[in-house]
Amino acid sequence: MKNNVSRTGNSRSGLPRTGGLRTGALAAALLISSLTISSAQDKPAAVALPEGVTRGASVEGISEYNLKNGLKILLFPDPSKPTITVNITYLVGSRHEGLGETGMAHLLEHMVFKGSTRHTNIPQELTSHGARPNGTTWLDRTNYYETFSATDENLKWALDLESDRMVNSFIKKEDLATEFSVVRNEFEMGENSPQSVLNERVVSASYLWHNYGKSTIGNRSDIEKVPIENLQAFYKKFYQPDNAVLVVAGKIDEAKTLAMVNQYFASIPRPTRVLQPTYSIEPTQDGEKLVTLRRVGDTKVVSALYHIMPGSHPDYPVMDVVIELLTNEPSGRLYKALVETKKASQQYGYSFTTKDPGYVYFAAEMLKDKSVDEAKAALLSTLDSIAIKAPSKEEIDRAKAKILKDVELSFKNAENLGLAMSEYIATGDWRLGFLYRDALEKVTSADVQRVAKYYFKPSNRTVGVFMPDATPDRVDVPNAPDIAAMVKDYKGRALVAQGEAFDPSPANIDGRTRRSEQPNTIELALLPKSTRGNEVNARMTLRYGDEKSLMNKSAISVFTASMLDRGTTTKSRQQIKDELDKLKAQVSVSGGANQVNVTMKTTKENLPAVIRLVGDMLKHPAFDAKEFDNLKQEQLAEIESQRSEPQSMAFTAYQRQMNPYPKEDIRYTSTPDEDVADVNALKLDDLKQFHKDFYGTQNATMSVVGDFEETPVRKVITDEFGTWKAKKPFSRLVSTYNDIKPTPQSLEAPDKANAFMVAGVNIPLRDDDPDYPALVLGNYMLGGGFLNSHLAVRIRQKEGISYSVGSQVSANPLDKTGMFMTYAIYNPENAERLEKAFREEMDKAVKEGFTADEIKAARSGLLQARMVSRAQDPSLAGTLNNYLYLNRTLNWDADFEKKLESLTPEQVNAAMKKHIDPSKISIIKAGDFVKAARKATNAQPASTVGGGKKN
Repeated sequence: MKNNVSRTGNSRSGLPRTGGLRTGALAAALLISSLTISSAQDKPAAVALPEGVTRGASVEGISEYNLKNGLKILLFPDPSKPTITVNITYLVGSRHEGLGETGMAHLLEHMVFKGSTRHTNIPQELTSHGARPNGTTWLDRTNYYETFSATDENLKWALDLESDRMVNSFIKKEDLATEFSVVRNEFEMGENSPQSVLNERVVSASYLWHNYGKSTIGNRSDIEKVPIENLQAFYKKFYQPDNAVLVVAGKIDEAKTLAMVNQYFASIPRPTRVLQPTYSIEPTQDGEKLVTLRRVGDTKVVSALYHIMPGSHPDYPVMDVVIELLTNEPSGRLYKALVETKKASQQYGYSFTTKDPGYVYFAAEMLKDKSVDEAKAALLSTLDSIAIKAPSKEEIDRAKAKILKDVELSFKNAENLGLAMSEYIATGDWRLGFLYRDALEKVTSADVQRVAKYYFKPSNRTVGVFMPDATPDRVDVPNAPDIAAMVKDYKGRALVAQGEAFDPSPANIDGRTRRSEQPNTIELALLPKSTRGNEVNARMTLRYGDEKSLMNKSAISVFTASMLDRGTTTKSRQQIKDELDKLKAQVSVSGGANQVNVTMKTTKENLPAVIRLVGDMLKHPAFDAKEFDNLKQEQLAEIESQRSEPQSMAFTAYQRQMNPYPKEDIRYTSTPDEDVADVNALKLDDLKQFHKDFYGTQNATMSVVGDFEETPVRKVITDEFGTWKAKKPFSRLVSTYNDIKPTPQSLEAPDKANAFMVAGVNIPLRDDDPDYPALVLGNYMLGGGFLNSHLAVRIRQKEGISYSVGSQVSANPLDKTGMFMTYAIYNPENAERLEKAFREEMDKAVKEGFTADEIKAARSGLLQARMVSRAQDPSLAGTLNNYLYLNRTLNWDADFEKKLESLTPEQVNAAMKKHIDPSKISIIKAGDFVKAARKATNAQPASTVGGGKKN
């Protein structure tokens, strides 16, 4: 049984915290052995059980008993020495600490020595009984033990002591006031060692979430500031009989000792609280990490940490053999690669027996004049080679013999039994020590190579380097100031301009909007109104080309629009950004296919200047060669970044399936490979020519909503855009309905934790179709609303499959081409559950429909949502701009909402049943389904050691 020390005796960090210092007193492996105590075939003598005591397992001289209050007892008679060791292990360590509680388990260990109800001066009692005591705190447990002369008086005293301080320790505020500084001094002692600090920094960097990444000694501020009430609550929660294991080992009479234990511990009631197990699982590390530490010091250190299996895993004994054959002196591979070559002065490595997955840590120390890079290269290459070069039988036998020798020799001292047993008790069960020993004897060279190959990967590694620095330059970040004093007399500035109470009804919007709709020039919709801070929003759309003239120009169209804000013939890209900042303006230009869209947000006084700047950007782009090359590189990187993203993959496949335009069509959905080829083929002259041919405002629209003066704004728009003409004519792209056969697709997205599903069906529908209002309302209840829609309630609220799930219905205002679409993100392991739930809810919505109460509530919510949307000036500006092109006013919305208000359940359900056929829905999903399937079958690297279920 291995405890927390290095294989070479050169341990620098990572040992249990004791009542006053770190200890390395235990040998490398303390395993229960039967060599000098009893034969494995010997049966323990029958022991009379006190009332309420039950018998548990008995293995090789150790017998387990259980009290009604949950206390577990291990008795280990050893007549060979005239001493007894009493050890009690509490299943609480730094793993159980929360925010602000780091170091609490260790601090509490100190406090428990301060006295209890019947033992007010514990240090004096320990001395008077001639005991050799201590307490230690570690990741998964805390233990207290005392070894003393084997007499009944001493044993009764020790049992009375441990039973009393289990629930009656003082944990007083006045004791904390002095003891915290003792613990802080222990913390500072560790801080003096750069090797120790490097170890803590590397461990911390290697863990994102699990508490194994936090040092057991804790954080200085937590040690200094922990409230006594918090410490008392921690004590009362964890120091209870159902969370403890008592070991009594040495020259004892088993029956008499069991009766004594029952006498002192059985009266402690079982607590009513229920301890919940910790459940944080450290995610798989997905890339090498590097930690550099600079402090005053006299040597350099380089280290490497790898995440490994928990101590209960069948492969854990194999890892011990790996560590031994690497670090053994003088035959170990690291010793030969580092010390014998004089690249380093020392090397060491160790791992811990932990309940949850832990880590293995290797390090090398060298003099200042030695090269860190050379030592680092030798350390890592040696660790890498263990997975490549199979160890010889001689290496394996030597490593196993060393560990087994330590096992046998260490157990000859019963005094060490308590702490030795504490590790496996905390790992899950004291009998794991026997399984460890048995498995250790069976380890082969193939096992070593397999385990090393699986764990010793750069992606699973955190590398640490300590560089001595005589004058380290650091930043001490200040604490928060006295905020109450800061804000006490603050008055603030004058109130910003307050906006009017605007009525967002369609009638009011139409009544206040001034429209200019003349052929062959830009059309305007101007809605002046008072706004908070004099804010104003504008939207502008340029429409150009036709189906024929835009053939094979998809990439050119997108890139031309993307170059518009990268400089004009009179201003550089930076000058444009500076000017926009000066004007307190936000301007966005985007485009593709057959249009360019511009959004503007600024203030009343700056709007004319912003419009003029936008005019310069649209009419006089510089098309700078350097900016063009930069844009190409940015776009290529974006394409590559989205290539393996499940959402992008699924949507691309969905668009290609549902809208199968020919490749030359401007609406064609290209693949990532085609995108890359198009970008690489682009020439700057293509963009310049496209701009000359297609850009102009004879088919443009623009809306302005907010605080502005109509006359000057109308004038500046006319001056900038009134006569700007495109060479080639504009004709809208006519859409046609495609009756697509439902074809499911499953796309692999390796190494992605989230999957994405998109599904839908095309509908021959325009937005003025009589059924459209009913479909909109039906979809709102199905998946368009918030968390109370049918899909959200089932898939998110009830089954917890997806964070984001929803649906939408759309209909073209000019052509009979509509679509119903739904989507969800989810864990790939839940693919079948998601699809099942989705299909069931779709069938239910279409076949059973919606109730009158549902429709009433949904209608109210939808109408209010539409009103809220009109109350947002950016959204309203977008609507007015689009309606100029469609020759609509907000009266269309008023009419649509009247239709919504008059809908009956029969109309809604009939429309859903008529237009949305679940059997015609195409489902496309993308995710790492191969890994999910492998995980479902619990596939892991084959293990030949120890038996038991693989983790």
